[in-house]
Amino acid sequence: MSTVEATTTKRWWALGLLAAAQFMVIMDTSIIGVALPRLQQDLGFSQENLSWVFNAYVIAFGGLLLLGGRLSDLLGARRVFVTGWLVLLAGSAVAGAAGTVWVELAGRAVQGAGAALIAPSALTLLMVLFGGRPGELGKALAVYGAAAPAGGTAGVFLGGVITEYLSWPWVFYLNIPIAVAAVLVTPALMPKSGAQRGSTDLAGAVTVTAGLAALVYAIVLAPEAGWGSAQTVGWLAAGLVLLGGFLMLQAKRRNPLMRLGLLRTPNLGAANVAQLLLGAAWIPMWFFLNLYLQQVLGLGAFASGAALLPMTTVIMLLMVVAAPRLAARFGAKPLVVTGLAVLAAGLAWLSFARPDGSFLVDVLPASLVAATGMALAFVPSLGTAISSARPEEGGLASGLVNTSYQIGSALGLAAMTAVGAASGLGALGRPEALTSGVSATFLGAAGIAAAGALIAAATLDRTKTTVG
Repeated sequence: MSTVEATTTKRWWALGLLAAAQFMVIMDTSIIGVALPRLQQDLGFSQENLSWVFNAYVIAFGGLLLLGGRLSDLLGARRVFVTGWLVLLAGSAVAGAAGTVWVELAGRAVQGAGAALIAPSALTLLMVLFGGRPGELGKALAVYGAAAPAGGTAGVFLGGVITEYLSWPWVFYLNIPIAVAAVLVTPALMPKSGAQRGSTDLAGAVTVTAGLAALVYAIVLAPEAGWGSAQTVGWLAAGLVLLGGFLMLQAKRRNPLMRLGLLRTPNLGAANVAQLLLGAAWIPMWFFLNLYLQQVLGLGAFASGAALLPMTTVIMLLMVVAAPRLAARFGAKPLVVTGLAVLAAGLAWLSFARPDGSFLVDVLPASLVAATGMALAFVPSLGTAISSARPEEGGLASGLVNTSYQIGSALGLAAMTAVGAASGLGALGRPEALTSGVSATFLGAAGIAAAGALIAAATLDRTKTTVG
C-alpha cells in the first residue's frame, strides 16, 4: 500500500472513531428511556422528577458545549477529545453505581460534561481531516451526521435489550470499555492540532449553563405549579437574567467564551436555529413514542426498542447515501426546509395514534416519514453551521451548533412534557388519556418543525448553503 493510500485509509478509520463518538454521546441521551420505569422504582424518583435523568445529562452537555469548543481551539482538539472520554467514563461509573436520586443525577451531569468535551472536539478533528478535501467533506459530514439520530434511536433499542436481559446500571457501564478503547486508539488515528493563546472564560460557562438549567427547570415545573406561579415565574426570570449576564460578559471580555460577532456570520445563525428547532421536534418524538409503545400498546422493553429500528435504518441510509448527493445538486437550503416540513408531516401523522392502535398502522408509516425529514434536514444544517465560521473558530462553531441541538432537545422535551401533562399524560393505567397526552406532544412537536421550516426558508441564504 502506498503512502497516499495508507494516509487515506487512516483518515477514514479516524472518521469511524469520530462517528462512533457522536453516536455514543447522543445515544447516552436516549439509552435511559426504556430503563426509566425500573430506575424510578429502584431509586425512588417521583413521576415529575424522572425527566431529570434525561435533563441532567442534556443541560450539562448543552450548557458546557461552548466551553468544550473553546477549549478545543485553545488546548488542541485531540487533547480535549481524550479528556472528554475520561470524564464520560467517570460519570458513567457513578451513574451506574448510584443508590440515590442525587448521586444518579450527579453521574448523569458528569457524563454530560464529558460529552460536551467530546462532541465539539470531534467536529473540529473532522474538519482538520477533511476540510481541505471538498470532494470528501460531504461524505464525511454525512457519516458523522447519521451517527447522531441513529445513536438516539439505537439507544432506545440497546436500552431495551440491556434492561430486559441485564439491569439498568449496565446502560451506563456500557460506556466504560468503549471509552477505554477510544482513549487508547486516539493517538494513533487523530492528528495533533496546535494550541492557541487565550482564556477559557469559566464565568461565561457557569452563567450560560445555569441560565439554561433555570429555563428548563421552569418549564418542567410549570405543569405542576402553574405558569403564573411565583416559582415558575421566578425560575424563568432567573434563567433570563443569567443568560443576559452571559451576553454582557461576552460583549465585554477580550477573550470571550463565544465571540458575539460570530452570530452575524452569514448563515451560521440561521443554521443554528434550524438545528435548535430540529432537536426540539425530534427528541420529544422518540421520548413520547417510546411511552406510547410501552404504556399504551403494551410492548416490552426489548420490543419497544426494536420497534424504532426501522427509523434508524432509514435515517442512516438516507443520510449516508442520498443526502450528500441531494445537497450537492440542490444546495443545503432546499433540503433543510423540505426536511423540516416532512418531519412536521410525520409528527402530525403520529398524532392520530389510537388507544387501541397497532405498531404497523399507528407508528411505522408515520415514524418513517418523520425519519425521512430528519435525515434530509440534519446534515445540511450541520454542515452549513460549521463551514460558515472562520477556520480558527472551528471548535467554537462546533460547540455552538451542538449546543443549539442539545438545548433545543432539552427545551423541546420540557415544553412537550408540559403540553402532554395538560392533556392527560400523567394518567397511568388509562390508555385513552395517555394517548390523548402523547398525541398532543406529537402535534406540538409538529408545530415546532413547521415553524423551523418557515424560519429556514426566510433566513437561510441559498447561494451560500451548498454543503458537500
